[in-house]
Parts: sequence; structure tokens; C-alpha cells
Amino acid sequence: MREIFEGLPWWVKWVAVPAIALVVFGGLILSVLGFVIGILFKVLLFAALVGGLIYVVRKFMSSSSSRSDW
Repeated sequence: MREIFEGLPWWVKWVAVPAIALVVFGGLILSVLGFVIGILFKVLLFAALVGGLIYVVRKFMSSSSSRSDW
């Protein structure tokens, strides 16, 4: 692979080839990125909802047990 790029100018290696790769694989990269961000968002949402549920249940349990002491 190194022999292929040896005689070419620097801008071909560092500008043109990555630009062509982005044009060809841009849709694939964006869809994978969107999928990963969507999964991360769903995991964070799940963790927040479970944490909120645990908080509400503990708050309710402590308040109901303090009421039964009366």
C-alpha cells in the first residue's frame, strides 16, 4: 500500500483520499453514528427512568412507614 502513495503529492494522501472516502462511505458513517448515538440516548433514558422510579418508591416507602408510626 505504501508503494502506491509514494510518488504522489501530500495533498492527494491527506486531502483527496479522505474526501473521496467521505463521499463514498459518508452515508454509512452517518447511519452508524446515528445508531450509536440513539442506543446511548436510550441507555441513558432507561437509567434515568429506573433511577427516578427507585427514588419515588423509596420516598413513598419512607413516607408511608413514618405515617404508620402515628
